[in-house]
Amino acid sequence: MRFQGTGGIASVAAMAVLTMMATATAAAQAGTSAVLKIADAQKMIPASVFYDGQQATTQLRNAGAIQLADGHHVLAVLVDNGGYSTGVAAKYQAYFVTEDPIRIGGQRLAAGVYGMGFVAGSKLVVTDVGAHDVLTVPSVKDTEIKRPMPLQFTANPGGGFRFYCGRQYVTLTQ
Repeated sequence: MRFQGTGGIASVAAMAVLTMMATATAAAQAGTSAVLKIADAQKMIPASVFYDGQQATTQLRNAGAIQLADGHHVLAVLVDNGGYSTGVAAKYQAYFVTEDPIRIGGQRLAAGVYGMGFVAGSKLVVTDVGAHDVLTVPSVKDTEIKRPMPLQFTANPGGGFRFYCGRQYVTLTQ
């Protein structure tokens, strides 16, 4: 196939864009969930958040998000919890938002805004914005992860996702 001048190149570019858009639309219609790029997650997260009567600044460099099959999101970002009591700070390491009900470690979590933290290297504690415990699930240590990050979401080989803080993780499903 031969194209003449810039009109032919523009036609090829337009066809490529339409093909990519059709692929993206088909994926959305198929209802697939995916981990978002960090830059996309950072666009959705505020610079500071309210929790237990105080404002905490977020660490946007340590943020992550998932887009669920229905287009809703699950977001998480580490927070600077230095102004909180040691008891609250131990359980409040990240700000967590889910637009749909999800399951964390098999336990149901309603749509909402939460604080959460990996405690004692063996469990994840989820709290409401008033610092009241909502659920606690055991976490798993992943010794095989090559580059642990302070916070990240990854696809789980068994389905759903993994929510990591360093090497500790819990599974998330819808």
